[in-house]
Amino acid sequence: MRRTIPVMFVTLAASSILGIAAARSVSRASIELWGFTGPWDPRSAQSVRQHGANLDVIVTGWIALDSATARPILPALYPDTLRLPSRRVSRFALVTSWHGQHFHPATIRRLAADPKLLDATASAVARHATSMKYSGLVFDFEGLERGDVEPLVTVTQAISRAAKRAGVREIAVAIPALDTAAYPARRLLQAADYVVVMLYDQHWSGGVAGAIADPAWARQALALRIADAGSPARLVAGLPTYGYRWIRGQPAELVSFADAQRIANAAGAPLTRDPATSTLTASRPNEWELWVSDASLVRTLLRDVTAAGVRRAALWRLGQEDPALWSAPPH
Repeated sequence: MRRTIPVMFVTLAASSILGIAAARSVSRASIELWGFTGPWDPRSAQSVRQHGANLDVIVTGWIALDSATARPILPALYPDTLRLPSRRVSRFALVTSWHGQHFHPATIRRLAADPKLLDATASAVARHATSMKYSGLVFDFEGLERGDVEPLVTVTQAISRAAKRAGVREIAVAIPALDTAAYPARRLLQAADYVVVMLYDQHWSGGVAGAIADPAWARQALALRIADAGSPARLVAGLPTYGYRWIRGQPAELVSFADAQRIANAAGAPLTRDPATSTLTASRPNEWELWVSDASLVRTLLRDVTAAGVRRAALWRLGQEDPALWSAPPH
């Protein structure tokens, strides 16, 4: 799975996404809805402010591991200043090997090979989590290969144990949708409470144009991961709120729903729904092609997730979403 920026997570109340009608049939006790937020994007903070009353957990922290030292970069690259909307909302942090322009898998390998360094890094992460009163951590260590499973588990276990000794209650690990060789769910669940299956970037910014998460593809990937984990109980299904515009002769650009509307309207090429993938798309022949998620697609994916027995879903990321996601019931 490839992304241009790493992820952060926010748990959402079921009623806010599903609407009143769906909330009657899917109780808050039976499903948690997560999303992602980026502290670098003011639109993300604005979305949290507007809809914070519906959030259960907000991942406001950012703990990046330095590729030079393998220790956490502190003070954090993005200061944690987001105000929580109420006392019932928990504060989480992301722990990631991303900084600069990409993930650094060598950092994970180095930590696993050096027990003293790993212990120091785990202790530093735990101390920072305690000082910030984080009740959960999400690990995002992408770019690893088949031979890195044991280093990944070793690092995950060490940081998880140190954090839990310090009072952190929950640990999750973000994993690509299909790469079961480098990110085996059952093995990682020995070190974490949850795995977040990233059911997006089916077509990504470095590849050919297409749907971000065709529901048929997402169902297949989720079924693979349920079998991989042995049960849906500890899976979180990551769902997209964003899109890409593939521009001829240029790198593809990440777009929000609002960006997609603006681009399509300005070009006189209105967004239309592709019947094969339930995804909105627009194009100007020989110039660009755009695909973006919207509220209808997210609800379709969400229904498939719950039908598969998964009781947690995640949105990546707040500030990019179709505003209709917060108000209209699913179709």
